[in-house]
Amino acid sequence: MGRRPQENPALDMTPMIDVVFELIIFFVVTLTESQKKDETIELEDGTNGIVLTPEELPPTHMQIDVAIRDTKGNRLRHARISMADREISTSELQRRVEDKKKRIGEFPILIRADYDTPHSEIAKVMNACTSAGIWKISFMAIYEDRTSEKTPSRPHLDKWKRRK
Repeated sequence: MGRRPQENPALDMTPMIDVVFELIIFFVVTLTESQKKDETIELEDGTNGIVLTPEELPPTHMQIDVAIRDTKGNRLRHARISMADREISTSELQRRVEDKKKRIGEFPILIRADYDTPHSEIAKVMNACTSAGIWKISFMAIYEDRTSEKTPSRPHLDKWKRRK
């Protein structure tokens, strides 16, 4: 015997709405976590480099922050390496780069380093990346439009210009 057709079949939309809200929450949290950056880093002047907007960055890039100061502004003996606002060691960085390379292949790495960070500290990050097999490494800098009247003060650049 077959079933009798219902006169007014109804589909309960409540579970689907719940799933949609769960997905929205997941993507919002994921997006904000991936966009976190170390606010203690003051980037070097990069007026001669290539200008990229966040929309133009490759979707598979990896951003690494290298800061010489702690979150309170005190200078450290060794640089802090962080990704998405989470401090990591060079060995953990190398493991993360290796894992990502296994998953997607070649990808570019962007290093955001404080202008005052010694090159030896940045070289540790570069060595961890190249040991993992990634050679596409770029550095981020700040671009200031020098044509406008109101440019923010950059005391470290003024100090550097005086030394020249």
